[in-house]
Amino acid sequence: MDEPRGFYRSIRPRVSEIVLWKDPKKSGVAFGIGLLVLLSLACCSIISVVAYTALLALTGTLSFRIYKNILQAIQKTNEGHPFKEYLDVEITPNRERVHKTVDLVVDHVNAVVLKLRSVFLVEDLIDSIKYLVLFWVLTYLGSWFNGLTLVILAYLGAFSLPLAYQMNKEQVDQVLKLVCTQVQEVVNKVKAVIPFPQSAPKDKAQ
Repeated sequence: MDEPRGFYRSIRPRVSEIVLWKDPKKSGVAFGIGLLVLLSLACCSIISVVAYTALLALTGTLSFRIYKNILQAIQKTNEGHPFKEYLDVEITPNRERVHKTVDLVVDHVNAVVLKLRSVFLVEDLIDSIKYLVLFWVLTYLGSWFNGLTLVILAYLGAFSLPLAYQMNKEQVDQVLKLVCTQVQEVVNKVKAVIPFPQSAPKDKAQ
């Protein structure tokens, strides 16, 4: 299972570079395209967004191909296909990389399933109560925003919050440490008041 995790770690620096605006041009393009797609989905159906995007892209490439053909005919040059460089690029999926990605997805799915089983079957009472509060908060968020609006807000946060954290790391860490300490004190008080049965030890022979 080390290979999928290694593949995941190789992807993380690229994502970090984009969301932390290490290269403003790449980050700006990624942010603009993603936001445009999300706003388009908010206004139109996904079928319309895909169709219009494909139509726009094909119109652009087709127009450029015709323009280059006319230009070559006028100048009597033989530069060849304008997109030959991209047509020659190998895009066949690498089997090893596909296997690593699938293994990574399976690992995450298994982790989520195990966590949900633990939460809903109340393996740890405090942990289940935390998720109960989280789901209760989500019911209010769901009444205020629809799913796509939350996705857009999360997308905006992904491109702004990490950068803001990097710029104010010390102050934010102090606040988070204080909050975590307060939460842990509350949890300890609840545990002291309510006797929680210990989880049964798992059979190592399984």
